Amino acid sequence: MASITLMLVIIISLTSILAFSNREVIKQFQFNAFKVYHKKQYYRMLTHALVHANWEHLVVNMIVLWSFGMAVEHNFQLNFGGYSSYYYIAMFVGSVILSSTWSLIKERNDIYYNAVGASGAVSAVLFAAIFFNPWDNIYFFGVLPMPGIIFGVLYLYYSFYMSRKKLDNIGHDAHFLGAVVGFCTPMIIRPSLFLDFINLLFSPSIHG
Repeated sequence: MASITLMLVIIISLTSILAFSNREVIKQFQFNAFKVYHKKQYYRMLTHALVHANWEHLVVNMIVLWSFGMAVEHNFQLNFGGYSSYYYIAMFVGSVILSSTWSLIKERNDIYYNAVGASGAVSAVLFAAIFFNPWDNIYFFGVLPMPGIIFGVLYLYYSFYMSRKKLDNIGHDAHFLGAVVGFCTPMIIRPSLFLDFINLLFSPSIHG
């Protein structure tokens, strides 16, 4: 069976590359809270994940999605059997929508607020990977190794802090909410996995 992660990377990359040369695609696909809330253009809650602001934004998201998505697919197959593909897609799509919900509430009356990118869903995939293997190293800036669970705590704190400070134009709310969705999804599907996570968390020697 073809990898869902690979198909997502291909679809998102092709759509984003098309949007780079056709700004109308960006305008039609981007998340605009005012248009979602007041003009009922609900499709924007999902389509914004198909386009990105620039090449750097796209490449970073797709590298992270590919790197961790394959591991998450494997763990979903081990734990959820024949339904794993449906659960994986549901997590991805659900995180795209849910990660934008707080921005929708906050910015619903701002006609100029726009956002693009799959960062919320990519955060979900990353944190699902952390859930299954909390002590696996994540390479911070591609160089500095750090246990996933440590990275995850720092990432959530940073996202929460930056969201409150509003010092840049990055969707920190989406990153935070997407991470929560990804981390919680396996437990929602099978609550007993929480005990497996606790065992791994407090017994790193049994990892692997």
